[in-house]
Amino acid sequence: MMVRLLRRAAVSLVVLTGVLLIGFLMLQVIPADPAVAIAGPQGTEAEIEAIRRHLGLDQPLIVQFLYYLQRVLSGDMGHSVINNASVSAELLRAIGPTVELMCAAMLWAVPTALALGILAALRRGGIIDRMVMTLAVMGVSIPVFWVGLLMIQFAVRTRAFPIQGRGGPLWTLDGLSHIALPATALGLILIGPIARMTRTTLSDALHADHVRTARAKGASETRVVLNHALRTAILPVITLIGLQIGSLMGGAVVTETIFSWPGVGRLAVGAIIAGDYPMAQGAIIFLASAFIIVNVAVDLLNELADPRLGART
Repeated sequence: MMVRLLRRAAVSLVVLTGVLLIGFLMLQVIPADPAVAIAGPQGTEAEIEAIRRHLGLDQPLIVQFLYYLQRVLSGDMGHSVINNASVSAELLRAIGPTVELMCAAMLWAVPTALALGILAALRRGGIIDRMVMTLAVMGVSIPVFWVGLLMIQFAVRTRAFPIQGRGGPLWTLDGLSHIALPATALGLILIGPIARMTRTTLSDALHADHVRTARAKGASETRVVLNHALRTAILPVITLIGLQIGSLMGGAVVTETIFSWPGVGRLAVGAIIAGDYPMAQGAIIFLASAFIIVNVAVDLLNELADPRLGART
């Protein structure tokens, strides 16, 4: 397993370098100029050019990228060009709320999707199955920003939940009331794909030979479903949940912006709009690294659940 882990780590570094390069190049096409932002509205052309030289923005793109890569490898992500704050410090403050939001969304969405998928598989072809699949298709098709706007409209009319900001930790009543709407909107991203995958894999597993053998031996239907069929069907679902983390991160960017949630997504959007390259690049590094780490963790979980997968690689 150690050899496979080292191999995955090497591949992940290559992927992360590619993501940094793509993100770096994409930021170059944004019309916002960091030098202009630093100089302010009263800055002269001479001052702007001096700032550009100081930041190295007058160098060729390849030189700028190599210099940036060197700083990242040394652990220095630079400082914000807007408020001169440390990018690392700002990201550390924003990571907590983002992780909190994603965990809250998964906490209700994953069990709900699994339950719907299991129910649809056990009632395949019936009205419950069709209802669950309809809900799954709706969950995949409806964009998260639209759901978020509807929830804001509902909250404004009913005054049931706050619609902006973070009220505090999840274990406080104020924190729960603030995270309720964004976590609900973000969690809807997971419902459709997980429910559909659970239904498909469990339906196939229920007709497998080992499940028929368990039934022939007199095992109860609950034990057959949970101990035999679901154990086989859950592996593709675990993989799908890991892949959906990427969609969850993308949805978190939109959700944090709509609900003014102080996370990495909102920080990244604000940095891109303001032309704050170091802050935007730092957010890209975090999001890409988190996605890679989650996918490696999912692979390891799959191998622990089924050691035969590791023997094939």
